[in-house]
Amino acid sequence: MTTTADPAAHALARLYARPYAAALWRGVQRRDAVLPDLPRTVLLHAGPPYASAAAVPAPVRNAAIQAVMFEGLAPDAEAAGQLLAGGDVTLAPAQDYGVATPLAQVVSASMPLAVVGDGASLAYAPLIEGPPPALRFGTRDAAAQTRLAAVAACGLDALDGWLREHAVAMGPLIAEALANGDDCHGRTVAANAALVTALAGLKPEALAVVGANAGFVLPILMATACWHLRRQASGIAAAGGNGVDFGMRLHRAAAWQTVPAAPPVGIRLPGHDATVALGAIGDSAVIDFGGLGGQALMLAPALRADWQQWLPADLATRRASVTDAVTGIVDAGRVREAACVPIVNLAILDEAGDAGLIGRGFYAPPSALFG
Repeated sequence: MTTTADPAAHALARLYARPYAAALWRGVQRRDAVLPDLPRTVLLHAGPPYASAAAVPAPVRNAAIQAVMFEGLAPDAEAAGQLLAGGDVTLAPAQDYGVATPLAQVVSASMPLAVVGDGASLAYAPLIEGPPPALRFGTRDAAAQTRLAAVAACGLDALDGWLREHAVAMGPLIAEALANGDDCHGRTVAANAALVTALAGLKPEALAVVGANAGFVLPILMATACWHLRRQASGIAAAGGNGVDFGMRLHRAAAWQTVPAAPPVGIRLPGHDATVALGAIGDSAVIDFGGLGGQALMLAPALRADWQQWLPADLATRRASVTDAVTGIVDAGRVREAACVPIVNLAILDEAGDAGLIGRGFYAPPSALFG
């Protein structure tokens, strides 16, 4: 892919990508390989912890039931639901274990994770199946398990071995994507094209899997941003929503700071203008808190055009107001001083867990989150 001729956009793209210069996509591993001490009966979810099992929203419960069956812990959805209700299978925040998981998806022991980092520190995110039906949308459709198994086979059998010899540098990939109109979250078309180019030499059938889904790159970007937040010495270490609360966790803090999660605003899919939306959900917020996504919308004209009626008037200057100039990471102190908040690009899910994906847009966490 040839980058844009706009020198200003190209310069900004390189600036925004610079903090990710040391990040490498190094492989694909099962969760139980990278987190061997985490029991099979613990599933990892997005955002802060739930107050109780009863607080888990329907889309996450659907994904958890699917994960229990994917692990072979229960023969059917009814039995899986009983294990969850009885506390035999429990949920925990993924980012507390260095994993970033998209939307409603929960991560079980045998699911494939993209492994990203610099060797000294690593972070992880689950590979995704593609468009609906998919676990991240909170589907009940068992076809999502079959599709995930196919992606897992591709990742573990083909991608992992190749990446161990040909790790993908994420900094240049992010710079190229930003220079071509991506924000690296709400839009990943250019990022995925750059990934396909970086994987040239991979078996054709495996490369076809990557190229067929423009969102394949998203969890790799999530793992990259998760790694970036976690490797800092101070500031925000984790950020995300669980559909009930949105929160962040600071370095050296055990507890998350949270606020009630309002639904994202944005464009609804046809037939869903009146569908009740779930509150903000997903660990992909690490991308936005890491200086990309909502903090890179000035480089994503297509997204700005789609969301123009909802975006703040100060969008052009907001990144500088809420992020650290060196790391690009959202800085809680700067947010308080500026009295404006970061933008988090998120998909919109059906609260009832019936329709799955119902729209795409963004979420602006309230200022109370930042103290």
